[in-house]
Amino acid sequence: MRVVTLSFLLFFISSLALADSPWERSPGLDESQDPRDKVVAYETTANKAKLFHKETLEYSAPNSDARALTLTLNPSKTFQSLDGFGAAITGSTAVNLLKMPEDARRELLIETFSPTEGLGYSYVRVSIGCSDFSLSEFSLCDEPGIENFALSPEDKEYVVPILREIKKINPELKILASPWTCPKWMKVNNLVDLKPFDSWTSGSLNPKYYDDYATYFVKYIEAMRELGVEINAITMQNEPLNRGNSASLYMTWQEQKEFVKVLGAKMRDARIKTEIIAFDHNFNYDVNKPECRDQVGYPLHIYDDPEAAQYLVGAAYHAYGGSKEELKRVRDARPDKAIYFTEQSIGEWNYSFGGDLMWFMREIAIGTLNYDCKAVIVWNFMLDDQKGPYRPGGCDKCYGAVNLSTNDYKSVERFSHFYEIGHLAKVFKPGAVRVDLTLQGNADGFYAVAARNPDGSYALVALNETDATRTLRVAVDGERQAFDAELAPKSTRSFRWRP
Repeated sequence: MRVVTLSFLLFFISSLALADSPWERSPGLDESQDPRDKVVAYETTANKAKLFHKETLEYSAPNSDARALTLTLNPSKTFQSLDGFGAAITGSTAVNLLKMPEDARRELLIETFSPTEGLGYSYVRVSIGCSDFSLSEFSLCDEPGIENFALSPEDKEYVVPILREIKKINPELKILASPWTCPKWMKVNNLVDLKPFDSWTSGSLNPKYYDDYATYFVKYIEAMRELGVEINAITMQNEPLNRGNSASLYMTWQEQKEFVKVLGAKMRDARIKTEIIAFDHNFNYDVNKPECRDQVGYPLHIYDDPEAAQYLVGAAYHAYGGSKEELKRVRDARPDKAIYFTEQSIGEWNYSFGGDLMWFMREIAIGTLNYDCKAVIVWNFMLDDQKGPYRPGGCDKCYGAVNLSTNDYKSVERFSHFYEIGHLAKVFKPGAVRVDLTLQGNADGFYAVAARNPDGSYALVALNETDATRTLRVAVDGERQAFDAELAPKSTRSFRWRP
């Protein structure tokens, strides 16, 4: 029997501690330390043995392993540009972040948003008025009359300070804003009876208030800009086919088509360059609801009206119903309009770290990008370990990308979304252009997407969904350099290198 020495035992214990410690405490993740003549790789495994583990790989001679899967990037064939990747800064997220000690919060935000010292998250989503993760129900004009518009205390005390703090870390951060409901005084029960509808949930926008509601958006964008927060894009309604959210507004494509004409003209006249995005709901258009059966292809109907289409850059989707295949159908029908992925949540209902890592990387992170998506944003960046704050009628089982301990308001637990978005944001820089990727060999259970960054570097995100290690040979068409890599069973790995 071999005797285990004390020094070996101490080394073993320390190794376990390092394996469980947050990856960001390793100084090797600072990009300024990356060698220019090697490939930088980051790996996360479903069993959590590796969580964004960093390695550098050498360029190498051709691999003779017949089992290797050969990936060839073809930079002469390009697709969409990439705007960025990130998570929602909801009211709940902002409140939780501000409960943290300043040094701990800054460390976490640098880890998450710094383009050089952290993951480089580059796109966030915020609500215009309350969402289902706000501290209360409110719009930005609760008193009748658009002259009563004002940013909420939640915006000014929580969300804006956090956005400004993030912008100092990543000045290139983009922000998407979406309303969950219009002011209640603008609501009616339906578009036939047009009776006042005094509820935060459901109801329709009264057409007589289209002009006021368009002004509402303009005032919001201008008010945020005055506080140093530029809104890069808006959607007209979060989940327009969902009546049941704790704050909601039902808005069909027929309504959105007419409203965007007023909104687009109002923003143009105000010289606002903020982009307008349609839809912002599920892949399947909630066809399980009888009233939604004529809503299939929602943005395509709006695009068919040239007056409405001129104001829209594209459409946004969520993945709570249907399949990403709908993105391909919509993009094929209108290649001049962009696609965005703007929300997915995780929670108690069906969560495991490894299961979500495999599904999300296959279907969303890699899957939607290969269907021309320009951005991927998940739901709450941070909730606490009680899954809140949440409002009655909202989700009481959701996790954030990270959850904050209510014992010390300093410790955080990182969930799968944190790493999944990191695998995209760390290697695909804003403005990167997706390039063609060809595979030779047995690609069963393997998925990948590639792009070229504005600085000329290449990036690849790959997923091995199988139970066996995959050997890869990666090259760029026309370039002499190539490298070999392995993907552990049930793992995802991101690569960045310079030609």
